[in-house]
Amino acid sequence: MKAIEASQSSTDTQIDLYLAERRRAIAEVVQAQGRVTVAELSQRFGVSEVTIRADLQTLAEQKLLVRTHGGAVALGSDAGDLALTLRRQRQVKEKSRIGRAGADWIANGDAVFLDSSSTSLAIAFHLKQHRYVTVVTNSLEVAHELLDAPAVDLVMVGGMLQRETASLVGAYGLDEIRGFNLQKGFFGAHGLDLEAGLTDVSAEEAAVKRPLAAMCRQVVAVLDATKWGRVGLASFADLEQITVIITDEGAPPDMVRQVRDAGVQVVIAETT
Repeated sequence: MKAIEASQSSTDTQIDLYLAERRRAIAEVVQAQGRVTVAELSQRFGVSEVTIRADLQTLAEQKLLVRTHGGAVALGSDAGDLALTLRRQRQVKEKSRIGRAGADWIANGDAVFLDSSSTSLAIAFHLKQHRYVTVVTNSLEVAHELLDAPAVDLVMVGGMLQRETASLVGAYGLDEIRGFNLQKGFFGAHGLDLEAGLTDVSAEEAAVKRPLAAMCRQVVAVLDATKWGRVGLASFADLEQITVIITDEGAPPDMVRQVRDAGVQVVIAETT
């Protein structure tokens, strides 16, 4: 009996050791590549996708990577911008000022789109005193923020839940949204580039933003200074589509001048 127990204990130790080694190796792969998929890791390590998802969840809880829809990205990578919890902790004061300026850009009676960016969430916070405003959004966080704003009507764009951004992607129901007269659309971005325009690190998010930007009479980019000159994976609006950019005083003067020369209005959010 003791021999059986000793054998079982040895087997459990080997399993635990292999589990720890695999997770350590997964973390190293993610760090080296920047972005991986569940399918890729499943094939590489010879285990099921269910097992890999469990591994990634554990590593995410240990703050060794960031979970994404269908995989993971390295902490500190550009793709890490997917995680709303991380984005909300960056440039907090600047985003609040931009959010207040963005809300001031919305008139009572407007129908507007707010995307799933942390800056659009700041706009929602400052929008609660408006009246007869209709907000279309794919962001669960924006919807939650506006729950106690009875004078703001809320319309959700349907889709599949992307947990990292707390948003719905896939853009289900866009045909119904096309019947709306959206005066303004407010879009955060991973970056703004003179050639690539507004870009996102998530192709799924960009696929939602792209048609909605085309539906809006005015495209309002809400970008803190760190976003200028950066380029993400997928473009969703050309520079020519942008009506105005609301940013903070740290925006690079040379690029601001180039954008204004291209006919785009740039508003610097006040610090008071």
